[in-house]
Amino acid sequence: MKLLMRKSSTDYMINCYCPANGKLLGKVKPAYPEDIDDAIAKAAAAQQQWAKTTFDERKKVLRTLQKYVLSNQDAITTAACLDSGKTRIDAALGEILVLVEKINWLLKHGENALKPQKRAVSWPLMCYKKAEVRYEPLGVVCACVSWNYPFHNLLCPIVSSIYAGNGIIVKGSENTAWSSEFFISIVKGALSACGHNPDLVQSITCWPEVAPHLTSHPGISHITFIGSRPVAHHVAASAAKSLTPLCIELGGKDAAIILDDVSNVKSLSSVLMRGVFQSASQNCVGIERIIALPKVYTQLVDILQERIKQLRPGSILDGEDVDCGAMISSASFDHLEAWVEDAVKMGARCLVGGKRHLHPKHPKGHYFSPTLLVDVTPEMLIAQNETFGPICVLMKATNVEDALRIANGSEFGLGGSVFGRNKRDLERVVREMKCGMVSVNDFAVYYLNQSLPFGGVKGSGYGRFAGEEGLRAVCNIKAVCVDMFPRLVGTAIPPVVDYPIRDGNRGWRFTKGSSPKRYAGYIPVWTHC
Repeated sequence: MKLLMRKSSTDYMINCYCPANGKLLGKVKPAYPEDIDDAIAKAAAAQQQWAKTTFDERKKVLRTLQKYVLSNQDAITTAACLDSGKTRIDAALGEILVLVEKINWLLKHGENALKPQKRAVSWPLMCYKKAEVRYEPLGVVCACVSWNYPFHNLLCPIVSSIYAGNGIIVKGSENTAWSSEFFISIVKGALSACGHNPDLVQSITCWPEVAPHLTSHPGISHITFIGSRPVAHHVAASAAKSLTPLCIELGGKDAAIILDDVSNVKSLSSVLMRGVFQSASQNCVGIERIIALPKVYTQLVDILQERIKQLRPGSILDGEDVDCGAMISSASFDHLEAWVEDAVKMGARCLVGGKRHLHPKHPKGHYFSPTLLVDVTPEMLIAQNETFGPICVLMKATNVEDALRIANGSEFGLGGSVFGRNKRDLERVVREMKCGMVSVNDFAVYYLNQSLPFGGVKGSGYGRFAGEEGLRAVCNIKAVCVDMFPRLVGTAIPPVVDYPIRDGNRGWRFTKGSSPKRYAGYIPVWTHC
């Protein structure tokens, strides 16, 4: 069975096809280096005026954008589903909901986060000064985003960046180039409707060999990268040529630790099912490992086995009665099957699925059977590698300490969760889990709450987006010191240390008092201006 390839063999174009059925959606012309130069120049020119806008003007654009999104959810989710293969419910939760919450947070709290902040001054040396931190636009920033949430991943960095006064170049994945053109037009429309230059926001889709021209470009002030660890190494090396700062969000091997005293295993299983299988498990903060203590383990196996057996792979093209959408491509299927086989050989049990799924209606679609793999141990390949596929991995821990050892025994450290009732145990897991984010008795709610910074540690990247920390990350954080009473007092250089130095020994005796108490004797450096 011949599958359509992304890269055309005849004209260098990007073949855009639906992962759910393999049918062509259209073709997109990839950007060349000169196209990237042109996009950055246009965004930079528009940003000069945009940087002068008020917060009220920027809020008007975001409200206009939000209103359009909420009024056109059917069209937006349909485009996202056709281009990425996900179900409409997954699109509503992952594409629309989080973006709307991000805009809500910016409208309510963004201005306060970017207002100048007063800072303490050194006493008594600087007691006649005022110190503050200002958050100013960087200029033109860049976001290189992944394909798993084509609408959300494209628009979320846009709304933060333009609210901070920047222009932005967004490089979407060639896997979802078809929908990117539609989605970027929505933002440009909101800018135009509010009387601003739509060139402020530019969309780039290019082949990997052209991408370094963007990531090393001296016209880019900051890069947010969302993707895989191998590609991140290339992006970081490229950005280093222009010393461009980076925020890198990579994959995860997120663990959900289930304590013995969890109150309702059946209710818990619903949260775990959503955490594992959301968007066919192509979710950076999806639950990749369920680590359960002994008293709850067997019950959890039985409940999950029955539920996962009932999952129906399918497409938006089949209507709404599907549970698990298609994967973006079949490129990972060989190693997913190999990891399952390796685990079974080492003692794990595959109770459901474990292989690619040939859909009866869509034989060219990219489907992997929803899978339950139990009795997995840390040394197995599937316990160490990010699957990014619909495989529920269940591991047994003897106690809380053992659960933490297993959870932290991965090179990744993005998110995690813990379920139980004992406050001491819950707090211990939160404190000792080596990751950037933790949900207690829930799954990934730290991202729905856009007041919190998002990001990981170890092999999951560095830097943060979302929250005050993320918004300020796309700003020039400027330290400013001014006179408190400019007409009365300011800094003057005492004659003994004024250039040219007349008496070095005397100057040394004057300056060698290093503690604040000794410097207090030199208040006469203040003088009328």
